[in-house]
Amino acid sequence: MKRDTDISQEVALIWNTANDVLRDIFQRTEYPDIIYPMVLIRRIEGVMIAKTEQLKEELESQLSKVDKKTQEQILNGKILQEIKFNNTSGKTLAIIADEGESSIKNNFIAYLNGYTDNIKIIIDRSGIRSHINKLTEEKILYTLIKDFSEIDLSPEKVSNIKMGYVFEELVRKFSEANNAEAGEHYTPREVIDLMTHMLNMDEKAIKDGQLVTIYDPACGSGGMLSAAKEFVEEKINPNAKVVLYGQEVNDKTWAVAQADLLLKGETAYITKGDTLYEDGAAGEQFDFMLSNPPYGKSWKKIQKKVLANSNGRFDVGQPRSSDGQLLFTLHMISKMKPAELGGSAIAIVHNGSPLFSGDAGSGESEIRRYILENDWLETIVALPTELFYNTGIATYIWLIRNNKPKHRKGKIQLINAVDFWKPMKRSLGNKRRCIDETQINEIIQIHKTFDTGPYSKIFELEDFAFRKVFLDLEETDENGNPITEEKEVT
Repeated sequence: MKRDTDISQEVALIWNTANDVLRDIFQRTEYPDIIYPMVLIRRIEGVMIAKTEQLKEELESQLSKVDKKTQEQILNGKILQEIKFNNTSGKTLAIIADEGESSIKNNFIAYLNGYTDNIKIIIDRSGIRSHINKLTEEKILYTLIKDFSEIDLSPEKVSNIKMGYVFEELVRKFSEANNAEAGEHYTPREVIDLMTHMLNMDEKAIKDGQLVTIYDPACGSGGMLSAAKEFVEEKINPNAKVVLYGQEVNDKTWAVAQADLLLKGETAYITKGDTLYEDGAAGEQFDFMLSNPPYGKSWKKIQKKVLANSNGRFDVGQPRSSDGQLLFTLHMISKMKPAELGGSAIAIVHNGSPLFSGDAGSGESEIRRYILENDWLETIVALPTELFYNTGIATYIWLIRNNKPKHRKGKIQLINAVDFWKPMKRSLGNKRRCIDETQINEIIQIHKTFDTGPYSKIFELEDFAFRKVFLDLEETDENGNPITEEKEVT
């Protein structure tokens, strides 16, 4: 990601507000429930105020002929039409603060209720409403609202791109501060960058206005989707029409993803629900897919629902009920476009279980055989350990595509990148290492070169196939005849 946009001032103001107002009253893990929606509504206010002023100038002649109530109706309708959201409460954070502390709670609730449904659902699922009583009782709701009303996040001051960077940086900082929870929804940026580059989007000619679809079935806070779009616009064609699709099961994380993409002005469709049995992209196919699904997570409790709603996705085989990673792989494969229509590419992070678990004939083995026999597996990259916030175990990027170039057909590349890391100055949970930009480029070059070397091995598909033969050994006599024992039958 480009970081030439200075976001330090805005991030520092918001971060300091969180620490100054919420410290010693809320747990750090609760900060995002309050701060993310406050950032969202402060930004939305700025956009609405700017749009209102613009429309007042454009419609000056028409508005001068009607009364104040009709003016508000005309403006509200036009705002909703042009920016797809609005607030009909007649309040802003500044107005609420000016009206004083005595009515702060009721005014704030009325203000939240005044938003259109597409904003209200994000606010509701963010968790802030559950904290309003405590904010009021601790007499910090007024301070919170007043402080945010003084942070200028208007589009004139903060562009959409800059606003996206601000929000992403806040997600990163809160994720790092809450080490134990971070990995559940935040994948380190260097891993996302590596995955995005390995999809080889730059080798696919993308014309002006061409539709490019990108999908993440376990999108967390939306970081992979945003990074993939940035890559297309910055490295390939800024005039491409990139549309993002995702799904997230956790309410609060879904709200973060929705807020982030909304603030960036992205064309995005993020579904709330469990991808495995509530496929939010049923019937859809995508150009590129990235994901870091949960690994080592049991799907036993939802097994019946998953299989009942498989729609053919998991007919090939199912992994053991204690780890559902490979279900996400099969799900993404089901979203690939036919090769004759250009095909699709997938980059997905797994731990070692999908590689090594399951004997011949098991669900895991059948899934691997399905991928190999169709010649979809292009590359596996072994990553350094201690890269992720909530686990220090070994992880791997699988690159799967049904549009392999001719020189890769029938072959699989294994890249050993376990030593491509640098120590971090400060550990963040289990994350003690990072991959810097130079090392990312080295790994990408190894992948592009597609040759055997110190860190790369090329194998034929047949090298991964095996059969398990059961030998039933029996004792024989000196003539080679089986020895049988006679038993007396009574």
